[in-house]
Amino acid sequence: MYIVFEGIDGAGKSTQIQMLGQWLEDNGFEVETLVEPTDSQVGKLIRKMLQRPDAKTDEIQNILALLFAADRLCIMDKLEDESKIIISDRSFISSLAYQNNPEWVEVLNKHAKKPDLLLLLDLDVKTSVARTSGEDTFENEEFLANVKENYLKIAKDYEHKIIDANNGVNKVSSDIKKAVAPYLGLCPDCIL
Repeated sequence: MYIVFEGIDGAGKSTQIQMLGQWLEDNGFEVETLVEPTDSQVGKLIRKMLQRPDAKTDEIQNILALLFAADRLCIMDKLEDESKIIISDRSFISSLAYQNNPEWVEVLNKHAKKPDLLLLLDLDVKTSVARTSGEDTFENEEFLANVKENYLKIAKDYEHKIIDANNGVNKVSSDIKKAVAPYLGLCPDCIL
């Protein structure tokens, strides 16, 4: 199974991926986690470009769209491994939500693997800004409100569950387990 976590910055994706991964391993599943951008040379370049003051310009956005698509090629073989549950911190869906030209992003990523389950961690924009202040140039309420709206629209095109990320860490984790459990024949409150 390929599970993708999406949501605006600060929604708790990394924490929840770790918690879900541990729960799945405790239930006997082999799990591999991925992060976009990757730690490849392309991923490192993406991180560097995201720090630029002009990162929101159309020119840099177009370059980033190409780089993100190229970075996804670095993990394509891992996504084909059906012996594991793959949990990804972001996917091409982030590019659709964050970048200026979603039609072009869609073309660039037409061969990207679609998630079996999209878990959208829905967080209040003000909370996002408070949690991530100073990390990159995308942390302002207006921009993140637009991204959040994009995510909610995009999610409708995929098998998805929207998780309220404004709750405490344990409540969010419980909600995620309840969302994932039926796909794997598990009891959300049990460890087998």
